Amino acid sequence: MEVQGQWAEVFEGSDRQEDSGGEGELLGSSTITLAPLVANPPPPPIRRSQPLVIHRSRMNTVERFSVPSIPNPFPELCSPSQSPVLIGSLSPPRSDTHLIKVFGEDSHSRSLWVIPRATARDVCHLLVQTTHCSDQENWALIELHSALGLERVLEDHEVVVEVQAAWPSESDTKLLFRKNYAKYEFFRTPVLFFPKHMISDSADVTKGMTSAELIQNLLQSGTCPEIQGFLHVREPSRKAWKKVYFFLRRSGLYCSTKGSSKEPRHLQYVADLEDLNVYSITNSRKLYGAPVDFTFCIKPSKDRIRAQDLKLLCAENEQTRTCWTSAFRLFKYGRQLHCNYQLSQSAPRLQEVVSQRCESEASLVAMDFSGKAGGRVIQNAWEAQSAEKEEGQAWRRREALRCSLPNLTPGSRPSSIHRTQLWFHGGVSRKQAQRLIEEQGLVDGMFLIRESQQHAQCFVLSLCYKLKTKHYLVIPCEEGGRKYYTMDDGLTLFIDLLQLVEFHQINKGILPVCLKHPCVCVAL
Repeated sequence: MEVQGQWAEVFEGSDRQEDSGGEGELLGSSTITLAPLVANPPPPPIRRSQPLVIHRSRMNTVERFSVPSIPNPFPELCSPSQSPVLIGSLSPPRSDTHLIKVFGEDSHSRSLWVIPRATARDVCHLLVQTTHCSDQENWALIELHSALGLERVLEDHEVVVEVQAAWPSESDTKLLFRKNYAKYEFFRTPVLFFPKHMISDSADVTKGMTSAELIQNLLQSGTCPEIQGFLHVREPSRKAWKKVYFFLRRSGLYCSTKGSSKEPRHLQYVADLEDLNVYSITNSRKLYGAPVDFTFCIKPSKDRIRAQDLKLLCAENEQTRTCWTSAFRLFKYGRQLHCNYQLSQSAPRLQEVVSQRCESEASLVAMDFSGKAGGRVIQNAWEAQSAEKEEGQAWRRREALRCSLPNLTPGSRPSSIHRTQLWFHGGVSRKQAQRLIEEQGLVDGMFLIRESQQHAQCFVLSLCYKLKTKHYLVIPCEEGGRKYYTMDDGLTLFIDLLQLVEFHQINKGILPVCLKHPCVCVAL
């Protein structure tokens, strides 16, 4: 081994190693001494079965040696370089790191060591890598208070350690990692989230502008239109709920003491938006006696969560509740929320995927291999389209023939392939299916398929459309001695549920919208 200089490193009870940086450093607490270099020293008599001992000292720093670089076969399991999030072990890798525990939807958890300024975006990115999620978008950290029925989605820029600091010392509060497609959906379809009748007509900017133009201009500038409407509010010292007219403005939340009057003498100041967090409430009828299930609450963000400090509000429907909660977020975070949305749209990993896809599609050409002389490039666009259509029809014929082979056992038939798909949720109930879709964001096209609890051998397609969940019965039928599935009384037949989903991802059929986002659960 080549040694530079007049000194060599001598290790007590171990083989000699070199550091790639040129100078020897301490590994943990290894004892290292420097001795003059002797020409051609005899090799130390170390037996192969003898363990190498490295004596430890009291030093805690981890140093590097010049061991030949070995490629990591599992790079996705390690933190990226310069990442603010570190995968930890039983002892923290650095003195300034904090241990957080994140739960999946299967109640299993994963512990991570993070630096004090690690954001929710950083933690989500690491969890996506370590859990090998095929879909890297639309993941979120959820702050969940099970006993109080509260939950909210952490904003991408929020510091996770600071959020945990406001939790009660002994509580069941935890972080949950799951999909959330609706985090920035109001930037894409603002009219659906901000109905015209809830926008205050007191703003001067509404003159000469439609409702859609007003909302779009305000969202792009990092603000929100003023919101107004009736909400049920729970009185602090009583369990009764009272219907009150509220106004949400940039300066804060107000309520009217006289009907829906907007006169300043009738407005009562309720809360400041800068110091508020907004939570949605699950099972609000049972926990708080709410008139309907569309309940949310506001509370000071820096105070510890207590039931007596919650300001409980209840809307008439899901669209109204979503409008209020979205407006609270926009008024509080303003431009930062729009920057988070733009950052999620222009993430490097997405750009790489898009660029690779564009390059690959640009390099593909239509080929004809029907001749004996080899393949030829199809120059005519109409001929290429016709060849594509014929190939698709041939694939369908081969698939139908494969499904009708007599030597296939019932357990191996393609009709059971749906059990391996992420969108299939087995025997969950109708209420559980609606809850899963609500938790992952009420956006158009979110769907799952489940087994019907009322009709044997049937399935149900649960689909979200306009903030509501609709359910469609999938019925098995037979034609020509073969089994099919249909949703339109046999007009359109599918050999299995996978084909049904693939068809409705590009064709609406009887559905109000194409299938877009599968409702999935991840295990940590």
